[in-house]
Amino acid sequence: MKRPIRIGTRDSALALWQANKVAGLLEKYDKPNVLHPVKSEGDLNLAQPIYQMGISGVFTRGLDAALLRGEIDIAVHSMKDVPTALAEGLEVVAVLERGATEDVMVKSPNSGATVVATGSLRRKAQWLRRNPSHSITGLRGNVQTRLDKVFNNPWLGGIFALAGLERLEIKDLEVEVLDWMLPAPAQGAVVVVAKSDRSDLKEALALINHSNTALEAQLEREFLRQLEGGCSSPIGAIAKVNGEEVLFKGGLFSLDGTKAVTIEKRTTRSNAVSDVPLWVGEVLKSGGEEILKELRDGKDS
Repeated sequence: MKRPIRIGTRDSALALWQANKVAGLLEKYDKPNVLHPVKSEGDLNLAQPIYQMGISGVFTRGLDAALLRGEIDIAVHSMKDVPTALAEGLEVVAVLERGATEDVMVKSPNSGATVVATGSLRRKAQWLRRNPSHSITGLRGNVQTRLDKVFNNPWLGGIFALAGLERLEIKDLEVEVLDWMLPAPAQGAVVVVAKSDRSDLKEALALINHSNTALEAQLEREFLRQLEGGCSSPIGAIAKVNGEEVLFKGGLFSLDGTKAVTIEKRTTRSNAVSDVPLWVGEVLKSGGEEILKELRDGKDS
């Protein structure tokens, strides 16, 4: 390319960290670039829960539109925010090496309370499954805004992605790692999206693609897609590629956490993608169909 690669990003601190990470990697390969911050619907509407704003793309639609209009060349996202079906004409061109995948409880000074804050139905369902006597309150905003709410309300704490806290180098927090909680598909992964017809960009971005992370995220997102889940369905998944071996864990939960179907599978790198439909079928036959029906009926009521 003759001109710098225009990198589209949301303007939150975490999104800018991710975009600057991509920028730095590209510069190592002598690919000049410039950042173009864009506001998203998810950033502008902090009062409405994510799952009431439409099940996909509230953090990505603005950048998708800028890509399709040719205002930016690539868009950088937290991959867990990206719909499993991209807008027509767009495709994933790189996935960066993954950060931490775990969720953590950030405790507030009022640690005697039994109220837990999260805007995620997946986190809510899994927390209530372990702690049925607790109550959940909503939590929206960027990382610092959510932390401020946790510190200034009479809650036990709030649930956050560990990767975001680490990337922003937020210190002096009392945290509990929730290693039992299935993360969101592709949690901890940063993705780069471009127009499908930009072969020049695909070649450039292939240089920074991390193949193991890309496969892990592909498996998790395919599990999500085939279960017909989106931001409004409590679905968790985590894949770990180690050489030729792949370990996969996935789960589907009722909104109140009283019902759950989880699986744990071991397969090979070459068979993993074709195994996903088998795993989804097992979940559906083991009670997943009933949970999905309840979720759909709940949305319709």
